[in-house]
Amino acid sequence: MTTVHETASCQSDPPEAKRPRMAETGDGDSTPSWIRPTLPNPHLHALDSDFLYHIGYSRDELRDIFGDVKFVVMGGAAGRMGGFAERIAREIGHPKVEKEELKISKTDRFALFKIGPVLSVSHGMGVPSVSILLHEIFKLLHYAGVSDAIIIRIGTSGGIGIPPGTVVVTDKAFNAFLEQEHQTVILGEVVSRPTVMDQDLVRSVLSCQDDHSFQTILGGTMCTDDFYEGQGRLDGSICEFTEEKKLSYLQKVHKAGVVNIEMECTALAALSHKAGIKCAVVCVALLDRLQGDQVVISPEDYQLFQSRPQSLVAKFIKSRLNPGTGSS
Repeated sequence: MTTVHETASCQSDPPEAKRPRMAETGDGDSTPSWIRPTLPNPHLHALDSDFLYHIGYSRDELRDIFGDVKFVVMGGAAGRMGGFAERIAREIGHPKVEKEELKISKTDRFALFKIGPVLSVSHGMGVPSVSILLHEIFKLLHYAGVSDAIIIRIGTSGGIGIPPGTVVVTDKAFNAFLEQEHQTVILGEVVSRPTVMDQDLVRSVLSCQDDHSFQTILGGTMCTDDFYEGQGRLDGSICEFTEEKKLSYLQKVHKAGVVNIEMECTALAALSHKAGIKCAVVCVALLDRLQGDQVVISPEDYQLFQSRPQSLVAKFIKSRLNPGTGSS
């Protein structure tokens, strides 16, 4: 099996002059944005048309609808992202605050909500689903002529050695081999791309936390391909390892700097870096996996916990849109 390793100069954003950039606007260049070489795909400029199949939009309509987008916030479930849409609408004083008014979905695969400069979108569950969405969101931003958009994933996770309800802002994204790489198969070859988190963005998000009734920490996040066996759970329909082996693995992972586990971060970090877009991941831990596998919190605590990443990201966005309203 052949593995191709793509490299990054360091685990932080490369120099601005060397980063691929989204299409600039207002520069007097009348060349359509999809002709400009701002995404790492030389074939896009040859397309007569481009239909973003999974979100239902065509290239030529994107600039008018999405040209003002500055933030893309994504999470697994449509309901969660509808709730976030309503929250951020209230925070930034948008004239529409009901999710049905904000919804602009054209398919039932991914739910899209637009709140002024904020796009709230569901990505489904796992790397395959989020990867499909990312390709189309990157092209959406590119064709819309958007520059310097920020993508933030919000969600839930399993903690390792941290109390339930802790919010984790990811500073390193690991795969299940504890490598800071995302692996995918392209034309029969395994391609490994570095998972690069922009450390300035990570710290900026963390600095907006002013609720000290629970922990908000920086930490490593591990991405797996599965919720059950892939995360070392004993309660799936199939399990061929002992509790001792499970705990040994989780303790090894924790020692390496991982404080939570989810199923999307490596794809987001690697693909965003490849496309020249800054991203962040903010997840809440629903349980401590060193103490068990079952999520046994009450519905009330679940709603409370999942609101915490939403609240932090809303504060961050508000601080960027209205400097001086909070930490930045």
